[in-house]
Amino acid sequence: MNLYGTRLQEKLNEALKAVLPIIGIVLFLSFTIVPISPSILMAFLIGAVLLICGMMFFSLGAELSMTPMGEKVGGSLTQTRKLWLMILLSFILGFIITISEPDLQVLAEQVPSIPNLVLILAVACGVGLFLVTALLRMLFSISLPKMLFIFYAIVFGLAFFVPKDFLSVAFDSGGVTTGPMTVPFIMAFGIGISAIRSDKHAADDSFGLVALCSIGPILAVLVLGLIYHPESSEYIPEVLPTIDNSIELWRMFSHGIPHYMMEMAVSLFPIVLFFGIFQLISREIHKRALIRIVVGLIYTYVGLFLFLTGVNIGFMPAGNYLGQMLASLPYRWIIVPIGMLIGYFIVLAEPAVFVLTKQVEEITSGAISAKAMGLSLSIGVSVSLGLAMIRVLTGISIFWFIIPGYAIALFLSLFVPKIFTAIAFDSGGVASGPMTATFLLPFAIGACVSVGGDIVRDAFGVVAMVAMTPLITIQVLGLVYKLRSGHYEKDVSHIEPKEAFALLADDDIIEL
Repeated sequence: MNLYGTRLQEKLNEALKAVLPIIGIVLFLSFTIVPISPSILMAFLIGAVLLICGMMFFSLGAELSMTPMGEKVGGSLTQTRKLWLMILLSFILGFIITISEPDLQVLAEQVPSIPNLVLILAVACGVGLFLVTALLRMLFSISLPKMLFIFYAIVFGLAFFVPKDFLSVAFDSGGVTTGPMTVPFIMAFGIGISAIRSDKHAADDSFGLVALCSIGPILAVLVLGLIYHPESSEYIPEVLPTIDNSIELWRMFSHGIPHYMMEMAVSLFPIVLFFGIFQLISREIHKRALIRIVVGLIYTYVGLFLFLTGVNIGFMPAGNYLGQMLASLPYRWIIVPIGMLIGYFIVLAEPAVFVLTKQVEEITSGAISAKAMGLSLSIGVSVSLGLAMIRVLTGISIFWFIIPGYAIALFLSLFVPKIFTAIAFDSGGVASGPMTATFLLPFAIGACVSVGGDIVRDAFGVVAMVAMTPLITIQVLGLVYKLRSGHYEKDVSHIEPKEAFALLADDDIIEL
């Protein structure tokens, strides 16, 4: 238990580093230019405490359970050598994990004219199909950039025929469905499959699953947009809660906790059931490792329901109110730099970002550090929020941002190392998780209400913007990495072998 205590302490420190800057920004704004009511501010602070505790338990739980589960399932599937079985199980896995994703429930409530169940099943089918596509890409070593070019060409081709009210929500769905439940399992699943391969591109191909799985929901919602026509429907934002005293405040959280406990139990059940059946058939995991996974699942469950209670009850009203107040100021343009500042820090509080940055650092043996990844993501999301706030203030169509953004990202994929392209497109889905859906989206909706814009067309699309810019910033990181490594090779190419040998570090010599 000492080991778990030490690990929890580490995760607590990480969570504090991620969340404290956001708390600091909100408090600074509330005491200077944005008067926030004490009830909303108290709910925000209590939500922040739950958020920190949730992140601490979730990040440790994902390491102990979701990662080894995904790797074992991926490795065992590949070892069967039965393609039909691999395709069938990959589709089922993608389908049940998507239904387990809590953010998908939030999205379903916000799409006009489509029954919730229809949307959820369509999106789950989209993820299942694209997880199969990602599996086939890894097995047959198909180039990821080529696949991305083809699928995004289909996406943008369809987008021109879909009603405008569907456009932003469709692109948002790609980011929302790759959240804290999906990412750890799917990424580990990819690592498990690539571990069986012995070729030099196996590590590169272990990434890219989240990238392809993000396309499935976009296509699913666009296709539904061609079937359902929400001409008379409009999104009505939720009314901000009014809390008169501390007892009402406690009642709000005490009612929320059991609700999210049940929601996360339902969400985790399909994954636990799938893995239980897998373990009964394969008997791959020994007793000690199995106990570790069970402990990890308990941590994951506790972490996620605390996290979702904190962000939904504490952060959502605060984000909405903050957006409303900032956009109603005489100098409303200030929402752009403030949005950028919030975006820079908030991405680090996404639970799945911890999983991605750690796995990238491990799989690349430290060549791409977690710190460099975190900085690139922060810069990307900061730019996203700035552009999203400009959209809210001006009402510019999302097409003017999404098409050039993806064009630049796909163009960069022709020049950067393959692994950076795969990681970049994975990062897009990972960066747009529950923090984006429950703080940044309400922030944009609040601002849109104040400026009198169209909420569905102007405020929605924040998640899509957050999912887009990391594709560019991570690939720019890859370009810098490529140029630096090329420059180093050029510098040492004229040196005699004896001198070049002396330049190597001790661990490089041992490796040689």
